[in-house]
Amino acid sequence: MVQRIDVTGADGVRLAAWEFGPAADAAAPRVLLLHGLMGRAHHWAGTARWLAEGRRVIALDQRGHGHSARPPAGADPGASLGREAFVADAEAVIEQLGLAPVTVIGHSMGALTGWQLAARRPDLVAALVILDMRASALGEASQRDWEDWFRRWPLPFPSQDAARRWFGEDDPRVERPDPGRGAFFADVMHETPDGWRPVFSRRQMLTARETWVHDAHWDELAQVACPTLVVRALDGELGRAEAQEMVRVLPSGHYAEVPDAGHYLHHTHPEPCRTALEPFLQRLQPVRG
Repeated sequence: MVQRIDVTGADGVRLAAWEFGPAADAAAPRVLLLHGLMGRAHHWAGTARWLAEGRRVIALDQRGHGHSARPPAGADPGASLGREAFVADAEAVIEQLGLAPVTVIGHSMGALTGWQLAARRPDLVAALVILDMRASALGEASQRDWEDWFRRWPLPFPSQDAARRWFGEDDPRVERPDPGRGAFFADVMHETPDGWRPVFSRRQMLTARETWVHDAHWDELAQVACPTLVVRALDGELGRAEAQEMVRVLPSGHYAEVPDAGHYLHHTHPEPCRTALEPFLQRLQPVRG
């Protein structure tokens, strides 16, 4: 069972959150799932199924993504799509839904949002899981590569299946066929009068990325006092040396790997993710069967 819950985010933006599983009792551990750039809450469906066994599980469509609203017309894009806005939205969801203290599980950009929130509001975050997100700066060259990549998208796609094939096989970034990657991006396409297009604005995604891609985030990571699990996908974007340094910097850091998985591990490999995450979560607070 999946239930939609509407929440008011920072600067009044309407946010869609999704509760997975049957209603949990008031004493059950709470989990907030934060997707990455271009993702959506329903990418967590496979992971949320097992998390919901004895937990209250909420997944958020972050602003500009999924069913959540884009920032209002005329808003300063640097502010309305910046780091502060994403962190404030997560804070609003936790407070409005009474989730604190909550375990935050974030993927990529959502993981960065999670650790910035944990550093600033330790009263809200009981534990943190970081899925395949780097603490180092990616730099201007990385942003230019994304701009070039967005220009290569052959929009509109004639069908959702065509989008799945392009992102999984024909995208110049794909070194070998990757059906999971294709499925991830096909899931963020919707049908329009002239074909299938992304549910988000590529310009807004670049704006959102611009607000964090040039900076390193080690200082804020070091301020995360709660137990934190750094999870590396072996074929993802977080290298082993950097992941282990992140664990060292964290006051209460732990490490896990997901074999044979790429960057979108939570969507493509939910069961191996369970193997990596569950021992950490069980140590935090045993879940009643």
